[in-house]
Amino acid sequence: MRSRPARSLLALAMTGLVLGVAACSSAPPAPRPTLARAASDAVTVVAQESAAERSVRASRALFRSAPGAVVAPTGDADAVRTAASAAVRAHVPALLVDSGSTASTDAVADELERLGASWYRAVGDVTLDTRVPERDAPEAGQRAEAGRASRQTVLVADRSEDAAAVATARAAGAQLVEMPSGVSDPAASGSVVRAMHDAAGHPTLLLGASFAGLQDPEWVVRAAQTGYRIGAGGQRPFDGHRYTALYGAPGAPVLGVLGEQDPAASVTRARKLAAEYRGLSDVPVTPAFEVIATVAAGEAGDDGDYSRELPVSTLEPYVDAAHEAGMPTIIDLQPGRSDFLTQAERYESLLSRPDVWLALDPEWRLGPDQVPLKQIGTVSAAEVNGVSKWLAGLVRREGLPPKAFVLHQFRSSMVSDRGSLASHPELDLLVHVDGQGSQPDKQATWKALHDGGPDGLHWGWKNFFDEDTPMLTPEQTMSEVQPTPSLVTYQ
Repeated sequence: MRSRPARSLLALAMTGLVLGVAACSSAPPAPRPTLARAASDAVTVVAQESAAERSVRASRALFRSAPGAVVAPTGDADAVRTAASAAVRAHVPALLVDSGSTASTDAVADELERLGASWYRAVGDVTLDTRVPERDAPEAGQRAEAGRASRQTVLVADRSEDAAAVATARAAGAQLVEMPSGVSDPAASGSVVRAMHDAAGHPTLLLGASFAGLQDPEWVVRAAQTGYRIGAGGQRPFDGHRYTALYGAPGAPVLGVLGEQDPAASVTRARKLAAEYRGLSDVPVTPAFEVIATVAAGEAGDDGDYSRELPVSTLEPYVDAAHEAGMPTIIDLQPGRSDFLTQAERYESLLSRPDVWLALDPEWRLGPDQVPLKQIGTVSAAEVNGVSKWLAGLVRREGLPPKAFVLHQFRSSMVSDRGSLASHPELDLLVHVDGQGSQPDKQATWKALHDGGPDGLHWGWKNFFDEDTPMLTPEQTMSEVQPTPSLVTYQ
């Protein structure tokens, strides 16, 4: 498959003039959109393997004290349901014991003492070694409610697995947010993000064994509380979402279709393009921009790196227009003799926005003696990992939702040791296969690059208006490119 010679040669000849004009003629930036920062309340994770242990941990997290508790064995589903209902009516914790486990019964006995309980009610076959007497729970009018913990938000992974702990949360007056069936990532659910945003400002408890693998629970909660969603879905870029993006540089038509019109007209064009995919995709298709922020140049420039770095003020009108339209923007880097991390850091102010993502283009990552178009560049997985680590850190530090992290590639040699690319929960990694030419060649490259990629990798495809022979229609893109790409850009 060919690279992009016709367009790139002309672009390199015109880069200095075109980008200079774009920088001078850009409109004053619109006010930067800001995120409402949720209060930094505590996040508690109750994710032990045993439902009995989770019930005790939930009681500790939600109650400072209680007049009593209702206890049932984990193996008796009817007893657990009865205990849960009784606990809610009495406004006390529901605790479970693993039959035959001394450690489990001891844990429940210890919890009764910590609560300062004066009674417990046993439902089913329960034996406890405790000084707290067993008796029925008091009637509703007799119950004591003092000592409950402050209001919390409880995110429940699976209500059926934690009926007792859920009852404890309800008894404590907590707000319950349930994960949809089959969803394990809070960021992937629009309903969870919306509910967490509405409940921002309260401590949060994550309840369920599936939360045990969360690497940074505080970030997960903080990001959800921002309320940022992609369309009507969740925050995870490539979970339930597909994108069509206009590619190019502001004011530079020779570099791609994005530069053929102003920001407002680009939004209109991007929306029209996405509409052509309506009915062709199994998930919603969202319009997007991919904006070249640093452009490989034919001359070394003052800094000698053969790359022209557009100022943030030149990019902001496009980023702002996309934001107002509910569209994400991908910032694209062509570093020349510089490195990707150095250039990414120049655009930290833009990448600190929730809907601005990052793309690296290794074709233009050159060695110290190389120049654009005389060699096809390459980047090591180690350098890519340095950028992804920095970007993931920015997402965590700023409490941002997950970002897409795009890696352009049309030859296997462009990314050395791709199988060792690092993964981060804050980022969705996508390899964007962006060569041009005949469709048989493009399909061969597409298939070849699928070998050796890390687990969880997403895929993107590029359609060239002028250089593809022929360019695929939306119908062909969705049916002939398999697996179906998550991102389709147009240049």
